[in-house]
Amino acid sequence: MNRVSPKQLEQTVDILTQVLDTIDVGVHIVNSHGETIMYNKKMTEIESMPPHEVLHKNLLDVFLFKEEQTSTLLQALHKGQHSYNIKQQYYNNKGFPITAVNDTHPLKDKDGEIIGAFELSKDITRLEVLMKDQLHKSDQTRYTFSKIIGQSEAISQIIHEAKRATRTSSSVLLTGETGTGKEIFAQSIHNGSERAGGPFISQNCAALPDNLIEGILFGTKKGAFTGAVEHPGLFEQAEGGTLLLDEINSLNLPLQAKLLRAIQEKTIRRVGDTKDTPVDVRIISTMNEDPFEAVSNGRLRKDLFYRLGVVSLYIPPLKDRYGDIPLLVEHFLAKFNKRFQMQVDWISADVLELFEQYEWPGNVRELEHVIESAMNIMSTERQMELYHLPMHIRRRFTAQTEPTEGKAEHVSEAKETFLHKPLKEHLAEVENYYIKQALTVHKGNISQAAKALGISRQNLQYRLKKMTLSEEDL
Repeated sequence: MNRVSPKQLEQTVDILTQVLDTIDVGVHIVNSHGETIMYNKKMTEIESMPPHEVLHKNLLDVFLFKEEQTSTLLQALHKGQHSYNIKQQYYNNKGFPITAVNDTHPLKDKDGEIIGAFELSKDITRLEVLMKDQLHKSDQTRYTFSKIIGQSEAISQIIHEAKRATRTSSSVLLTGETGTGKEIFAQSIHNGSERAGGPFISQNCAALPDNLIEGILFGTKKGAFTGAVEHPGLFEQAEGGTLLLDEINSLNLPLQAKLLRAIQEKTIRRVGDTKDTPVDVRIISTMNEDPFEAVSNGRLRKDLFYRLGVVSLYIPPLKDRYGDIPLLVEHFLAKFNKRFQMQVDWISADVLELFEQYEWPGNVRELEHVIESAMNIMSTERQMELYHLPMHIRRRFTAQTEPTEGKAEHVSEAKETFLHKPLKEHLAEVENYYIKQALTVHKGNISQAAKALGISRQNLQYRLKKMTLSEEDL
């Protein structure tokens, strides 16, 4: 018999460790004394325990089991019992509850003596928590079409199309960049339809691992595994209402096939069940990428795309609706004035100019965060200035507007022209620009514009006359 050298043995253990750390099942091995000798990466995630707190320690010194329940690992070790699909609830050394479904087996030497035990675990802690959260989730649908801010042609057109989609229960696919407000449109469609009295259930498909999302969507049947209980899925919870599936292209292809069947047949089958349950649910789904690109790259089934996109709506990015920026700014200032108990009336002409030139990769959500960030810096100021804005915005704006080498001569001439203008003339230009923006935001209302500018109505009328504008011109 060839003897294995210590180096070969070490290499074998190293290879085994690497293999165990890549599989999506928890592996826990104990020796004959109940001390842990192998504890893979997945197991550390399931039990929220770093390896050094478990390895080479006795099982009962690390984990706490309920009085009426014995560890399946210890049962395998002391009694030689094999167990399959046993649901087990216990606690780690920090008191964190763990729920897992385990297969457990004794390890024996060639003479049949038990020399240890091993356990294969599947985590259902998150599944149970998520199911519980969904069952107790209150309806938070507060958005309607009247609350969508914007008057630009781009946003007005999509609002008009979305309103038409409220007349039927056909599936709707909302596409657009992150931060454009896809969920706001989804809620508005729900609230404008005959299903407004029914539930609105939302789920981000990218937020859940593949082994949990099926149970979340379709529910679980008692007996699907030992200890499993009845759990209605999102389809059943959304009965008579709307189910929003966010980032639908993140679902794996086998699950997309099951989703397609549910939509086509209008029935679902719980995990572990043998019968179908009819459901009456409208599906609204969202994607932050071009659906045709997702189909061609194999991230979205073509047949599912056709089912989901009976009504397809593209939510425009903020860079395509710059005319809405003043209205959005006004809305967010009012929102955070109320939240922070502040009185910021408006933004400076420089800030507005930056907002209208910036690309806004994060869209409306980024604009909201920028205003919130700036107001956290402000104190008693009534006007937001450039120096209040987050540094990354100022830097990106500077980089975005930096002249190229070919434009250097033009910029030099512009600077020279600027320096030859009197200060009084510059100040007048800024004042005129600022007044025009205030009047635009307040739709020509002199009183509201004056209040936003922090001056009296009479003062504003005087300045308008200097600008050769009057109320009749607005």
